[in-house]
Amino acid sequence: MLETSARLLQLLALLQARRDWSGAELADRLSVTPRTVRRDIDRLRGLGYPVDSASGTAGGYRLGPGGKLPPLLIDDDEAVAIAIGLRTAATGAVTGIEEASVRALVKLEQVLPSRLRHRVTALHAATVPMTGSAPAVDPSVLAVIAAACRDHQRLRFGYQSRDGSPQPRHVEPHRLVHSPRRWYLLAWDVDRADWRTFRVDRIAGLPAPGARFPPRTPPPDAAAYVSQAVSSAPYRYQARILLHAPLSVVAERSSPTAGRLEPVDDHSCVLHTGSNSLDELVIYVAAKGVDFEVLDPPELVAHLDVVASRLARAARPSR
Repeated sequence: MLETSARLLQLLALLQARRDWSGAELADRLSVTPRTVRRDIDRLRGLGYPVDSASGTAGGYRLGPGGKLPPLLIDDDEAVAIAIGLRTAATGAVTGIEEASVRALVKLEQVLPSRLRHRVTALHAATVPMTGSAPAVDPSVLAVIAAACRDHQRLRFGYQSRDGSPQPRHVEPHRLVHSPRRWYLLAWDVDRADWRTFRVDRIAGLPAPGARFPPRTPPPDAAAYVSQAVSSAPYRYQARILLHAPLSVVAERSSPTAGRLEPVDDHSCVLHTGSNSLDELVIYVAAKGVDFEVLDPPELVAHLDVVASRLARAARPSR
């Protein structure tokens, strides 16, 4: 009986780890016969687990959605990752989930083995969150958008533009992209017939799902596209800076919302960024602490001389 119960738990863990399994694969992983697998599947169904099955060469087993959340079987590393994620969510930038995160964390830590609880506690004690002023996002808005991305459903919503005016938008959502401070939606704007990036915190209320749409060919790298859109596109000056340092070094000193990095070789990369101020561009690039060359725009090249002269005068004040 104990052997059967342990095998059922192992079978459940396999079904939760992957979407589809053939009977032969399960039998091999459990070291039993396919007939035993079928009996164990029936036992799981009797316990309320919705295990779907299909016959034929493409058939197999799949754990489907049920009327309530079944117990989840997770390994040690997964348990630690979940606990850390819940601690982060309790003070994160997604509003409304803090209390639920704390409740879930209490339940998890209550059953964690001492060795795992020690790992989580040690990391938590050594970590100090740096709170910022980034606007919080309603998790229900993220859920609606994520479902629409998955199901290829159009969305309608009110959107606050940069000047603060409300605008109705009709989009075909593609991906949610998040930075440490903000959430963005990459979508095809139906009315403007082009790809657009939207800050989720500027969406007014819950988006309204609409008709399904055939997926379009998206930008090849959603994160890079959003980074370019939010760091360069809105600004008067579009800059390309050749940095004489490896991309990995520069990335540690950069934010994806302030500029997009493009590798050139093992020793250099190009920064794509933008600003309405040439002074801001000079300061931002100089603060990287590496040698650089301005590729674009020409105005920035000329302005470097102006700033260099200003700094030289400050370094040698008249007496």
